[in-house]
Amino acid sequence: MSVLEPLRSMLDQKQLSALELTQYFLETIRRDNPALRALLYTAEETALEQAKLADRRLAAREPLSPLTGIPMVLKDNISTRGLPTTCGSRMLEGYRPVYDAAVWEALGKQGAVLLGKGNLDEFAMGSSTETSCFGPSRNPWNPSLSPGGSSGGPAAAVAGGLAVCALGSDTGGSIRQPAAFCGITGLKPTYGAVSRWGLIAYASSLDQIGPMALCAKDAALLLDTITGPDSRDDTHRGLAPVSGSLEEPIRGQKAAIPREMLEGASPAAIGAVEDTLRRLEALGVSVEEISLPALQLAAPAYYIVACAEASSNLARYDGIRYGHRSQKPAASFQEAVGNSRREGFGPEVRRRILMGAWVLSAGHREQYYQQAQKARQAVKDSLLEALSRFDFLLAPPFPATELPLGQALKDPVALYQADLCTVPASLAGLPALSTPSAVWENDHPTGVQLISRPFADGLLLRVAHHLEQTGTRLPLPKPVAALLQKEVL
Repeated sequence: MSVLEPLRSMLDQKQLSALELTQYFLETIRRDNPALRALLYTAEETALEQAKLADRRLAAREPLSPLTGIPMVLKDNISTRGLPTTCGSRMLEGYRPVYDAAVWEALGKQGAVLLGKGNLDEFAMGSSTETSCFGPSRNPWNPSLSPGGSSGGPAAAVAGGLAVCALGSDTGGSIRQPAAFCGITGLKPTYGAVSRWGLIAYASSLDQIGPMALCAKDAALLLDTITGPDSRDDTHRGLAPVSGSLEEPIRGQKAAIPREMLEGASPAAIGAVEDTLRRLEALGVSVEEISLPALQLAAPAYYIVACAEASSNLARYDGIRYGHRSQKPAASFQEAVGNSRREGFGPEVRRRILMGAWVLSAGHREQYYQQAQKARQAVKDSLLEALSRFDFLLAPPFPATELPLGQALKDPVALYQADLCTVPASLAGLPALSTPSAVWENDHPTGVQLISRPFADGLLLRVAHHLEQTGTRLPLPKPVAALLQKEVL
C-alpha cells in the first residue's frame, strides 16, 4: 500500500491541509527525534512556509505532483539554500549553502515540504552513523541497534514515522544497507540517472542520490520527481518515468544469485534470500545460483578508488578556502591547515583521506590506484555479462541482518570487508535496490538486494512491488498508520 497516494487523496479532498500534515510530523519529530537522533536539524519555519504555499496551490486547483504538500527529509549532505548542511562534520558546522541541490530544486518546484536534514556518517564515510560528529542515530525497531549508514538518519526517520519519505545518497551501499536494517525500500539509481549537482562529494564516480520510502510505489513516485534534466551535472543522463509500470507482470523474468555474495553471510541473511527466492518462483520468475569470481575484487578496489577520490574532493577543506578554521596559533601555512583538519575531521574521514593520498602518491599510484581501476572494470564486466543472461541478481544487502551500536567502531576493517554485497553495483554504476523480506530476526525485519542492468531501475521497483503483494510489506510506523486511519488531526 502506498502512503503517498492516500495522503495525496486526503489533501485533494480537503480532509486535511498541508499545514496540518506538516504540523503533525513536526510534533512527531519533537517527540521522537531526541531518542532516535534521525534528524540533525529540523527546518520548522521553512517547513511551515512551504506547507502554506502548498495549500495555496491546492486551493487554486493547480496541476499537482504526488509530492505536493508531502513532508520529507533530506540527508544532510544534500545542499539546501539557507539551511544547515553539515555532512555530519565539525568541518561544516554552521555552513549554510547559497543554492539548492538539483534534487531539492525539483522537489521544491513540485511543492514538497522539507522537514529537516537527516543524520549521516561524517561526509558519508561509514556504515552505522557512528562517525557522525553529532552522535549516532538509532534503529526504530531496536534502539540498541544501528539503523545502518551512511544514510542511517533518513532511514530511521522514514521507518520511525518522522517523515513520509526521504532522499539519501549511496556511494558503496549507503542507501541499501540502512534501508535493509530499518525495513524500508531504498534504491541506488543507475549512475547518471539523478543529478549530483549540490550533493557534497565523497567519491564522484560512485556517489548517487536515491529515494527511501515505505514501499516500492512511493520510492518510484519520488524517483520520477528527481530524474529530470540538469545540464549542471555532466554525468547526468536522466531516466524515463517508472511509477506507471509497477503493475506489469514479472512472470518469465530470470534471476540469479551470485554465490560469492552469500559467503560469510549470517543464517538470517541467507534465509531472507532463500525465502525471497521461493516468492519469486511463485511469481513466475526462474532463479538459479551462479558464480562471479571477480566480485572478490570489489571491496579492495572500492576502498582504493573511493578513498583516492575522497582525498581529492576533501582537499578544499583547509580552513582557509572552505571549512572550519582552527584558532590555534600556527607558525606556518601547513601547520594552520593541519590544525584545522585535525579539529574539523573525525578519525574515519582522516583515515580515508590518508589512505587516498597514499594510493595516489608518487610510487604508489600504479601499484594501487591503477590496479584498482583494472579490478573495477573486471567487476563491471563480470556483472554486465551476468546481466546479459539474467534480468536481475538477488543477494543480501549486508552479510548480517543487524549491527549493534559500537560494533562498527571496534573493527572498521571488518566493516569494509562486509561491503562486498553492495560495492559491486556501485563500481559498475548499476541500479540496486533493498526491499524488505518476510524473514525477521530478533523482532526486527531483514532485507534483500536486487541488482539489474543500467537504467533498469523500473524493473527493480516492479519486482519489489510484486514481492510486497506476497506479504513482505511491513506494518506502517505507528505515527503514519494513525494518520491514515484518521485517528489524529
